[in-house]
Amino acid sequence: MRKRGGAGSIAANPVLIGAVTVLVVIVAVYLAYNANSGLPFVPTYDLKVEVPNAAGLVKGNDVRLGGTRVGTVSCIDPQTQPSGKVIAVLCLKLQTVVKPLPADTLVKIRPRSALGLKYVQLTRGTSNQQLAANSTIPLKQALPEPVELDQFFDMFSERTRRGIQGNLTSFGAGFAGRGADLNFTIRDLSPLLRQLTPVMRNLASAQTDLHGFWEGLNTSAAAVAPIAEVQGSMFIHLDQTFSALADVAFPSIQDTISEGPPTLRVGIKALPVIQPFFANSAELFTAFQPGFKAFADASPDLAQAVRVGTPALEQSPAFNARLTTTFTALRKFSNDPLVKLGVADLTSTVGILNPLVSFVTPAQVTCNYVGLWFRNLASSLSEGGTNGQTLRVSVVAAPGGQPVPNQPNIDNTLLAPNNEGSPSSAPANGPSGPGYDASNYLHSNPFPYTAAPGQPKMCEAANEKFIAGKAVIGNVPGMAPTTLHDSTSTSRP
Repeated sequence: MRKRGGAGSIAANPVLIGAVTVLVVIVAVYLAYNANSGLPFVPTYDLKVEVPNAAGLVKGNDVRLGGTRVGTVSCIDPQTQPSGKVIAVLCLKLQTVVKPLPADTLVKIRPRSALGLKYVQLTRGTSNQQLAANSTIPLKQALPEPVELDQFFDMFSERTRRGIQGNLTSFGAGFAGRGADLNFTIRDLSPLLRQLTPVMRNLASAQTDLHGFWEGLNTSAAAVAPIAEVQGSMFIHLDQTFSALADVAFPSIQDTISEGPPTLRVGIKALPVIQPFFANSAELFTAFQPGFKAFADASPDLAQAVRVGTPALEQSPAFNARLTTTFTALRKFSNDPLVKLGVADLTSTVGILNPLVSFVTPAQVTCNYVGLWFRNLASSLSEGGTNGQTLRVSVVAAPGGQPVPNQPNIDNTLLAPNNEGSPSSAPANGPSGPGYDASNYLHSNPFPYTAAPGQPKMCEAANEKFIAGKAVIGNVPGMAPTTLHDSTSTSRP
């Protein structure tokens, strides 16, 4: 009975019970206060980490590996680098279950909630080297620096933020009370998605080059960026334009839109048919471009021609009516088989005459030989009498023999042996004996240059230089191939 009473008296002692209760509360408060720093007497794996910025991070924040909490941040200390940049050094207390970590483990500070709470994320590396306790993960393994939520919102100007708020408010008001319409829209999405599947397949094809399309849009947007304000003002003016069009929206614009589909169907059928016409027109206008360039200078003359030609065109119907019989006769003439034979014979004649004309044409066009021949022919006619006219003939003889002594009245031009002006038994070859003249040499050019094909463009006939003391047979040497003579030349053919 005494033992039972003594035990009961100890359990019933209020002082002892109060003391035990206070001790338990103190221990619980201590453990709760140090819960973020780890439990006492529990071994930890301590590391240090260099990070570019520890803004928003406080002591006691979690350290996570693969999404699991493996430790806490025990201290945050600033550190100044030799370059003058200030970074943060974090002290991490990790559970020993993650020990050891590879030396190339990556570190990143990430937000835990939109309220600003953050945690340290570790990404295990693949290196064979390990991080010993109290070692430091360098700054290069904590880069790039993450973008904070406030930095993301600060990239928009105040005017842009106000615009975003207005858009959200407008969209919210636009969707308010339209739940039934949204339900119908979602219901109709099923057939839309079935039709959208082949479209998306085409867009995903490499032949579509969707990437190139977006690159082109990017380039276009960069090109029009400098005139963004001009485009903004354009949309403001478009509001005024559409306000003016509202007065003719019905029935004019409505009828235009309603007639659009049948017009497009007709175009789909007709455009492939007239495509050759467009191609020929493109070639025609390409060929006309040199002429179009000349229109600027010729426009006054063309305007004058139009003014003068308009009255003539007004009278052309009557003139065309009178030409009916002429064209009828021409048609009968062209259908006559004998005409075709005549044209064939004429074609063959032209082909035969072509070589002759190719030689005769430059002789006349370049040297005017035909005109000179007729001019000299006309000047050679003497004055005639009742019985007609006679040609004036003058013998131009080459140098002859020596003067006859004591007979000065005798013309000795033709006395030299083998002179060009008289019959001879040999070519004139200069002084080869008594009675010969030193200038008595043969000069003959039976085929002079006439600027014919294959010959130099020069007019040589009757223009050759007389080379004294030397026989010249054929073209005179030293004649410049660029020697030209016009129609005023005194050359003899």
